[in-house]
Amino acid sequence: MPENQDLPSMPQGCSNHRVRQLMRGIGQIYDAHLNDTGLRITQYSLLSHVLAASPVRPVDLARLMRMDASTLTRNLKPLIDAGWVSLGQGGDQRSRLVHITDAGRAKREEAKQSWKTAQNALNARLGLERVVALHGLIDECLALLDGADRPQT
Repeated sequence: MPENQDLPSMPQGCSNHRVRQLMRGIGQIYDAHLNDTGLRITQYSLLSHVLAASPVRPVDLARLMRMDASTLTRNLKPLIDAGWVSLGQGGDQRSRLVHITDAGRAKREEAKQSWKTAQNALNARLGLERVVALHGLIDECLALLDGADRPQT
């Protein structure tokens, strides 16, 4: 029986490793453009999410960013130390809320153009159509990993 040429071939290698390679390559582009701001892409992303959701419980921020709590805590520490975010009292004695500070808003605004330049560099390097397709594939995969019926936009 001849092979069906319409079927995709089997994946070669470890998907996790391949995605991490892609992330390192993309991260290098963003980090190079953000270098002058003193932020790494993870820090810029965290500031952006805190800005959008502030004040936010750490558990909700971790869920929003698809991080585990310990990773979020490690990533928040340098931002807290720099005075860009603060961890304050929540609704009760046990809860905490992450707030963006005025200095954090200013730092994020300072880095915004560098982030846009990095995104444009990635678009130019990969091609806009490929970036759009990549975003769509990522959304589909995340929805499937979440058990959702369709991609979230």
